[in-house]
Amino acid sequence: MLMNLLGGGDIRGWLMQILLSLPIVLIALCVHETAHGFIAYKLGDPTARNLGRLTLNPAKHLDPIGFICMLLFGFGWAKPVPINTRYFKNPKRDMAISALAGPVSNLLLAVVFALLMKLYFSFFALQISTEIQYFVYLFLLLGIRLNITLAVFNLIPIPPLDGSRILLLFLPTETYFKLMRYERYLSIGLMIALALGLLDYPIQFVSNLFMQLINNLIF
Repeated sequence: MLMNLLGGGDIRGWLMQILLSLPIVLIALCVHETAHGFIAYKLGDPTARNLGRLTLNPAKHLDPIGFICMLLFGFGWAKPVPINTRYFKNPKRDMAISALAGPVSNLLLAVVFALLMKLYFSFFALQISTEIQYFVYLFLLLGIRLNITLAVFNLIPIPPLDGSRILLLFLPTETYFKLMRYERYLSIGLMIALALGLLDYPIQFVSNLFMQLINNLIF
């Protein structure tokens, strides 16, 4: 049932995909950042709540460049939710849990879109025209694909991505902070790798595994 997204053979198809992606990207990025702040709050850190970041209001979360990258390339970022580890009872563990909350929220959103797709094809698809069927199908498929890709991208263990915070749980604290001294250079290296397309295949490969898993579980 779940197929790879087609790039679209003409500018019209490409523009249609961009327009359908707009609301999905807004939802995906806002849920991602809100999840970080909500879990941090539940673990004792009120910083995100005090700054008004426990909201799905896009104005509170969106980074213009990250939003455009997410829209055009399928992976991007929002303004990071500030987290103050001094409020945590177990800073190392709780920081990792708060970081993991973002990718997990996007995987759960992907499951929601998949369930909506199953519901759609089971009860509604035959009642509408073929053209509308395609638009709805593409919208739901984009909802699955974009959320999975956002989750996988953010699990890369390179700053400033969530994976770099999760890495703290698996490395000795001293080793981790020695590594983070080079955070700026690692971030630049990440941007260069993305620009050269070096991460396209690994991200797509892992994303396809999640797509197949959802396909097997739901369809």
